[in-house]
Amino acid sequence: MSHAHEQETARSETASGRSTRKLALVAVVNFVGFVVELAGGLLFGSVALISDALHMLFDMLAYVMAFSAGYTAERFESGGTWSYGLHRLEPVAAFFNGILLIPMVGYIVWESYQRFLDPVSIDPFLTIIIATGGLLVNLGSVYILQGDEMSLNERGAFYHLLGDAGGSIAVIVSTAAVAVFDLPVADPVAAVFIALLILWSAGTVLRESTSILLQRSPIDSDELKTELTALDGVERIEDLHVWQVCSQLTVGTVRLVDGATSLEERREIRLQVHDHLTERGIDHATVECLDVDEADSEQTDQTPHTH
Repeated sequence: MSHAHEQETARSETASGRSTRKLALVAVVNFVGFVVELAGGLLFGSVALISDALHMLFDMLAYVMAFSAGYTAERFESGGTWSYGLHRLEPVAAFFNGILLIPMVGYIVWESYQRFLDPVSIDPFLTIIIATGGLLVNLGSVYILQGDEMSLNERGAFYHLLGDAGGSIAVIVSTAAVAVFDLPVADPVAAVFIALLILWSAGTVLRESTSILLQRSPIDSDELKTELTALDGVERIEDLHVWQVCSQLTVGTVRLVDGATSLEERREIRLQVHDHLTERGIDHATVECLDVDEADSEQTDQTPHTH
């Protein structure tokens, strides 16, 4: 393993630990916001505020699941039966977080429909105070997460928080409309808007986690092949696969034909390829080098025989 690869692995592990601590802190902050908003929604009769509180609750559960997955993965060493440890828990947790958002959307839409049929009076002043507090919680959580490159779970949390912030703003605006223009229908309308934000968040998280679980390459393979072929000594690429175990661990395997005339020259070509793969964000790479005769011989052996 090259020195550059060791440094990259160390940075990945450090980033993973920092990500886990951030998610734990955001989960605590959002749980407090959920309790306050739920109490306010029940006391003051605002379905939009209750919807925003439920959004916070599911977000908090998402952060707890993400934290648990990250915490477990950090403390479970790779090797043996589990080749890459339990880092795969990250996309699995993110996928289930996205799934959990969908029934919440159904509940909010149903409750909003009931409010359309039978409007309920709300306390505008106190509702706005509670919603403003929820908005501050969301902004504080965004501040905690922003900074370094975010992991999949952090990005999922970030999208949820953006939806939460939009939901809090919708509650404030709709409550102001109720107070100023006497429009009780504005409250369930805001709740439906929040439901759409939640649905968008769910789609984003599900798309990214599914891409990892189905091993979609995070790097354009044709582009990477062109770059590798341009390196000194590389004749052609026989086989290339790149996938992600989790958002913090990208794996690649390369099988290439080189023009090396000595073992030392082949070693230099292999190191050069490793360094390029590291620069492209691949944390764990396996490189196999063959000369032209070896490659042609293997192709001949793999050719089906006809009788």
